[in-house]
Amino acid sequence: MEGLCVPGVPRAVVVAILYLSRRCDVRIYRSCVFHWAQRNAEHIVPLYCFDPGHYLGTANYNLPRTGPFRLRFLLDSIQDLRTSLIQGGSTLVVRRGRPEQVVGDLIKQLGSVSAVAFHEEVAPEDQQVERGVKDICSQMKVKVHTCWGSTLYHRDDLPFNHLSRLPDVYTQFRKAVETQGRVRPVLPTLDQLKPLPPGSGLDEGPIPSPEELEQTDPVRDPRSAFPCSGGETQALARLQHYFWDTDAVSTYKETRNGLIGLDYSTKFSPWLAVGCLSPRYIYQQIKKYESERTANQSTYWVVFELLWRDYFKFIGAKYGDRLFDIKGLQDKSIPWKKDMNLFNAWKEGRTGVPFVDANMRELALTGFMSNRGRQNVASFLTKDLGLDWRMGAEWFHYLLVDHDVSSNYGNWLYSAGIGNDPRENRKFNMIKQGLDYDNNGDYVRHWVPELKGIRGGEVHTPWTLSSASLSHSLVSLNDTYPSPIVMAPEWSRHTNKKPTGAGPSARGKKGPSHTPKQHKDRGIDFYFSKSKNF
Repeated sequence: MEGLCVPGVPRAVVVAILYLSRRCDVRIYRSCVFHWAQRNAEHIVPLYCFDPGHYLGTANYNLPRTGPFRLRFLLDSIQDLRTSLIQGGSTLVVRRGRPEQVVGDLIKQLGSVSAVAFHEEVAPEDQQVERGVKDICSQMKVKVHTCWGSTLYHRDDLPFNHLSRLPDVYTQFRKAVETQGRVRPVLPTLDQLKPLPPGSGLDEGPIPSPEELEQTDPVRDPRSAFPCSGGETQALARLQHYFWDTDAVSTYKETRNGLIGLDYSTKFSPWLAVGCLSPRYIYQQIKKYESERTANQSTYWVVFELLWRDYFKFIGAKYGDRLFDIKGLQDKSIPWKKDMNLFNAWKEGRTGVPFVDANMRELALTGFMSNRGRQNVASFLTKDLGLDWRMGAEWFHYLLVDHDVSSNYGNWLYSAGIGNDPRENRKFNMIKQGLDYDNNGDYVRHWVPELKGIRGGEVHTPWTLSSASLSHSLVSLNDTYPSPIVMAPEWSRHTNKKPTGAGPSARGKKGPSHTPKQHKDRGIDFYFSKSKNF
């Protein structure tokens, strides 16, 4: 079973309200909450609540908690869920308001509710909502049933006696669960659902528009690497395409650091983040693919990434609010800056470092950024600019279509050097990373069109070009494109810029290209202060 039943819930339930959260419930297919209700209740009321708390400002910098791309994806997912429920003989009840109040009002209205069921989550704000729902149910003498269904490995199947013993290093966690843990089998498909209680007069309620939630409906950018819609239907179609129609999964490890296009990576994360897709179903399909077609490093690497997602979930459960503390999990005091001019340049993609700017513009215009890009822009904000890591984490919280609290804040702590990693002083070299992963500069020109006249890898370092080269490329530094807002000394290893900074170097028009060949250390993520690899 995917779910865990709370003792005391009766086998015969007249009416069950399924409180569906925004994080792991926007599906019917193999959902333990729906399966429990189907087995135990005569009538089911699937409920999705638009909690006003989800649309307030973030804790430290008052950025919106839910941006336009994620909201559009969520609304698509809610509509798809309602359509699927109607096809299965039910519907989705939608309400706006605090979940505990909405649930309490429904219990009063229906009169015969025996149980309320929901998935448990790990984020502190979600747990606060869960406590509120449990409290109102206790006051109204209604039983509560909870499931754990958002991770690949069930919380109760981890090879640790308690989450307090969860390793603080990912590799130790991965090796333990791979050798001692087990992935539970997926649940069967539900084709028909128990109906709403007859004669209840229950209005299903409208799905709000973005404007009603004080957001604008985003315009889809044709350059987006994620031109997909929300919903379980789309999620299953994506998996079918990536695994079975194209065999793209068989080369995932080789292509996962791509930057342009849809199929360089799985793109499952937005559907996982809102619960349209179960990690256990992905795992089942991987095992089926390996059995029927091929098993290789790429198919394993999809599971490897699901384990990273699990790990951050369990780290969130272990540390709670410390995930958001400026000192991080290591209680380390770092004199972070809070320079809003630097932050605005970073978030708007005008740092003068093309690889950073291209990634930040992609995020702003589409709500998506590759994993490679996220690691780089996080390192740039924390290590090159020295800004408070929470500024970047909360900007991602706002904009990412696939935002997951534990993964986002866990990764930012990791990048800032105060999270789950024994290594210190790690830092990305922006120029080397750009040349390693966008060697010809196509990605930069894709998102920074003012540099489209600069050919090849030289687009990563426009400040090193001669005045004649810039003029020929229709680029004017500090006019059409800014000079870098910061310069890191290690960049000079990958440019021909004179260390004196006495003006742009004149690159010869003859001779071989200055775009370097693939470096032998391609794929090394971090660069250390004492390392020769700068």
